[in-house]
Amino acid sequence: MYHKGWYHIFYQYNPYSAVWGNITWGHAVSRDLIHWLILPLALIPDNWYDINGVWTGSATRHPEDGNIYMLYTGSTGNLTQVQNLAHPADLADPLLLRWVKSPANPILLPPPGIGPKDFRDPTTAWLGPDGLWRVAIGSRVEKLGLTLVYKTDDFVSYELLDHYLHSVPGTGMWECVDFYPVLVNGTKGLDTSAVGEGIKHVLKASLDDTKLDHFAVGTYDPVKDLWTPDDPESDVGIGLKYDYGRYYASKTFYDEEKQRRILWGWINETDTEFDDLKKGWASLQTIPRTVVLDSKTGRDLLQWPVEEIESLRLNFFCFDEVLVGPGSVVPLHIGSATQNFAYIALQLDITAEFEVELISGKKPGEENRCDGGAAERSSLGPFGILALADASLSELTPVFFRPVQTTLDTVTTYFCTDQTRSSMAPEVFKVVYGSSIPVVGDEKLEMRVLVDHSIVESFGQGGRRVISSRVYPTRAIYGDARLFLFNNATDVNVKVKLKIWEMNSAFIRPFALDQL
Repeated sequence: MYHKGWYHIFYQYNPYSAVWGNITWGHAVSRDLIHWLILPLALIPDNWYDINGVWTGSATRHPEDGNIYMLYTGSTGNLTQVQNLAHPADLADPLLLRWVKSPANPILLPPPGIGPKDFRDPTTAWLGPDGLWRVAIGSRVEKLGLTLVYKTDDFVSYELLDHYLHSVPGTGMWECVDFYPVLVNGTKGLDTSAVGEGIKHVLKASLDDTKLDHFAVGTYDPVKDLWTPDDPESDVGIGLKYDYGRYYASKTFYDEEKQRRILWGWINETDTEFDDLKKGWASLQTIPRTVVLDSKTGRDLLQWPVEEIESLRLNFFCFDEVLVGPGSVVPLHIGSATQNFAYIALQLDITAEFEVELISGKKPGEENRCDGGAAERSSLGPFGILALADASLSELTPVFFRPVQTTLDTVTTYFCTDQTRSSMAPEVFKVVYGSSIPVVGDEKLEMRVLVDHSIVESFGQGGRRVISSRVYPTRAIYGDARLFLFNNATDVNVKVKLKIWEMNSAFIRPFALDQL
């Protein structure tokens, strides 16, 4: 949330080890969502109603008096999930250093018919037409994934609605549920309570069974408190995902300072617990993303790195119409031989636009997708970039498009990331991620790729599809990291326009409270 000049993030954290457990709320603040200052712990598991963990929660700010209500799930001594309330000890404090748990806790217990371990993660509240607040909570009944809704006027006493906001059979437990409005046409974000003409609502759930974040766009009836997907065949849990890579437990908030909705996402490790303990940390957050409805398709979301990330840009390199023939790899010479470059070579912001020229006849009926990776050749693809590659290409992480000529008149395009050769380390989880991606009208194929030491975040077609990958190169590190273009198609030439920035490091350090 944003409070008195600072962005605040509260996050699940183990203060004692780089493995899961002792779940506490860490707390950090930033002026720009990029550089972060770490504050003292906000909430610790110190009462019977949260002694086994201070789990996911959300903040709601009252529009009239400015009070902040922090709802969160606590795990009790017998592992029952209950909902609790906390508030700032001093609302005038820009850093919100101290938090007070309500004496009324727990404010909600699992209702009849809901299992004691299937009741968690309250959303930011929204105001209904009757003047009461609504709060959604994720749950399940056997394999029916669902969202409960409660009404309240004081965030202490609640009434459970006699129906679900929405449910989808076969999707299992819904956790980290999110529910928010988006403009049908427009790039501004909306307060969570916004309703009316020209507004759709996004319902998102993190599926506990698959550890994937799914969403759908639909229509919310604020009187009946029902949400209906625009496309039932692409409902929550069976259709679109926020991110087609390593990404989970996401949460949005409305940034009233810049009138935008911002998405946070958690990316965990894909190496071993031993590796995590050795390096002393595990898991990270993606670069924050803005979220708007795709006005061209009406069903997709466009996710894009917040504009503040551009403050880290350093040296700039431009490549215009680089020709990449079938079966070829082209090195991109960036940076210098200085020691400084050797450190920042891994940190890049890349935009690339691809123009495809068919050099032989169409070959309809191909069925290639992302699964075969960058090494599998087809007539129109794959082509893209090789990030975090060493000079010998023994390690590389391809990010690529694969157009497929399904019929004489139809081309289906896939956007993919291939981790199978990303690391020589044998214990690392290496898969191919990806999805089909809508290409509307005369759009050219475009991608933006943020490359860091152990993560690659890829955005296709303006953020219509996003793939986050954890990679752990052993050779393509520091000054030995290289960047290439590749074209593994058999029947197309590809011309590529690129803009590449070397990126500085964001600072993350403790807040100097003694200097206040």
